[in-house]
Amino acid sequence: MSDTHQDVLSVQVRALLITCTLKPSPAESSSELLSSQMSTFLTQHGVECESVRAVDHVILPGVQKDMGEGDEWPALREKVLNSDIVVFITPTWLGQHSSVAQRVLERLDAELSETDAGGRPILFDKVAVAAVLGNEDGAHHIIAVLFQALNDVGFTVPAQGSVYWNGEAMHTTDYKDLEQTPEKVTSSITTSLTNAMHLAGLLRGSAYPRS
Repeated sequence: MSDTHQDVLSVQVRALLITCTLKPSPAESSSELLSSQMSTFLTQHGVECESVRAVDHVILPGVQKDMGEGDEWPALREKVLNSDIVVFITPTWLGQHSSVAQRVLERLDAELSETDAGGRPILFDKVAVAAVLGNEDGAHHIIAVLFQALNDVGFTVPAQGSVYWNGEAMHTTDYKDLEQTPEKVTSSITTSLTNAMHLAGLLRGSAYPRS
């Protein structure tokens, strides 16, 4: 990492990785594998990381920050609010992001009406990275959907801030079945997360103004 990035990360940056696989723990998951690889990269560069598998939690349907009894989203929401970088990881099903990913996006919709002490949207100054896996086409479409939704609620997207892998269409090889990580995926992890760390550090030092 360059001296510029080292200077930016002189403040502690925190990241939350939200994996939206349909498979509850401890089932093997390609999305969880990619999350682990991205978390390792961030940790090696001084970022404090936490990972959650969303399907392991009761996230009730709705667009409020707390949907009442039994809803475990409020605890996950606090993790989002305490993070500088959120890495959003989803598999591809029928050419779309997972239903779990959609549930998380819908719950984030509540943040549109939440502001901080300065009157700014509460998710301003937070950075979002998208990661998509699947043995079918659809990654570019899903990344576009994720970035639009996450930007709508206040996240900032870094340059080339996505990672994806598409296996051969109509075959059964998953990302977790590969003998080694493709070079293009490794390169995308490096670029997206380096830019995310740089941007998060800049926003920690100079927040968006109140509009």
